[in-house]
Amino acid sequence: MNRIGFDNEKYVKLQSQNIRDRIAKFGGKLYLEFGGKLFDDYHASRVLPGFEPDSKVKMLLEMKEDAEIVIALSADDIERSKRRGDLGITYDEDTLRLIDAFRGIGLYIGSVVITHYREQSAADKFIKRLEILGVPVYRHYIIPDYPSNVPLIVSDDGFGKNDYIETSRKLVVVTAPGPGSGKMATCLSQLYHEHKRGITAGYAKFETFPIWNLPLKHPVNLAYEAATADLDDVNMIDPFHLEAYGKTTVNYNRDVEIFPVLEAIFRQIYGDCPYKSPTDMGVNMAGYCISDDEACCEASRQEVIRRWYDAACSVRRGLSDGAEMRKIELLLNTMETSPKDRPVVQAALDRAEETGGPAVAIELPDGRIITGKTTSLLGAASACLMNALKALSGIDKKLQLITPSIIEQIQHLKVEHLGNHNPRMHTDELLITLAICAVTNPIAGRAIEELSSLRGCEAHSSVILSHVDIELFKKLGVNITFEPRYQAEKLYHK
Repeated sequence: MNRIGFDNEKYVKLQSQNIRDRIAKFGGKLYLEFGGKLFDDYHASRVLPGFEPDSKVKMLLEMKEDAEIVIALSADDIERSKRRGDLGITYDEDTLRLIDAFRGIGLYIGSVVITHYREQSAADKFIKRLEILGVPVYRHYIIPDYPSNVPLIVSDDGFGKNDYIETSRKLVVVTAPGPGSGKMATCLSQLYHEHKRGITAGYAKFETFPIWNLPLKHPVNLAYEAATADLDDVNMIDPFHLEAYGKTTVNYNRDVEIFPVLEAIFRQIYGDCPYKSPTDMGVNMAGYCISDDEACCEASRQEVIRRWYDAACSVRRGLSDGAEMRKIELLLNTMETSPKDRPVVQAALDRAEETGGPAVAIELPDGRIITGKTTSLLGAASACLMNALKALSGIDKKLQLITPSIIEQIQHLKVEHLGNHNPRMHTDELLITLAICAVTNPIAGRAIEELSSLRGCEAHSSVILSHVDIELFKKLGVNITFEPRYQAEKLYHK
């Protein structure tokens, strides 16, 4: 059962006020580099129970009259069709999705900037597409020896070659589909151009993690390391902040390593640097809004365990060499935690051993653990989902909500007409069938109404599930993990 550990309402108010204060500090205009996800920040909501996935958007909506958004997209990412791991869509398609999403809630999209531009053909096609769609688009170019050659960077042959992005609001939020898109360079380039035009503007950075005013080894910060294990991010004490103020704060290696360069760039542009440390650049207020530290610690430990299972499954799929998994194992050791410290894991393994086939376990909001086994009609995931819905709605487990004859007809369709080898019903097929049955069976309708109660629940499978079942659990908001093995010993798994 999840305890609330984060005051979301306080966070939205504090965060928006802190950004307003930073705008005022720089004379009325601020370029805010926005790290992480603006929409659907489920990592934050998992490690800070009570944090709403759209909290950052709500914060911006508090300032929507003063804010505009610039989306940075790397031409290199367009060229290699880089995809978002969570959504499975390319970064250029995600840019269009983000524009629609921002516009849909009333936030102003100023433009898109194509960074790392070298006349790549795929980038040129996307630029034309944006222009046809009426989206202002700008080009920022590769600067030789960036970021070390400061005299070149801060010159007409460096930032000066970039397009000047026309902006009209006090707060310019620079965001991107993913990391490595050139958000920071976009902000600094704009500062250079604004300064040449006699416009006073400042820069700040908004990263939720690591949380600067939590201890270095706090589970929330360790969970961030687990989440970025593939990027080689490492949390560390900010040495510049410690030297300047005598206070210990937490940042991560990339910001610490780049700070001397940023400081030099600021001095080259303005003659002075407004910040004494990477921590100074940040505006994150999340650490002040933790209301139950132990609840956040336990939620973070569970997140690291989930990340370990994800990494272990990547190794089993042949998509990873194991380095990410080993890094997360070190984090688990630091937290004195094991992958088995997850109640649903043992429940699923015990059920699988008992039945001799795959099994799935899910922990309901009240702490009950429900399991499901593989049968001739249902896969383990479908059986567990059905049993969970029955338990939540108080329906007798033995009561049949879908008659076997209906399932058999669906199996006949799948095998005889659609060419499937597995006749068992997947979770999406189960829910569609259950919804149809609800037309004539009110009890089935009761079960369907409990689907929302599964959001945030924990689950585990004794084998890696099919893509269909994995996606269905994601849509329901169930945090599911898998043992790093398949039901069948094959190389190709559909």
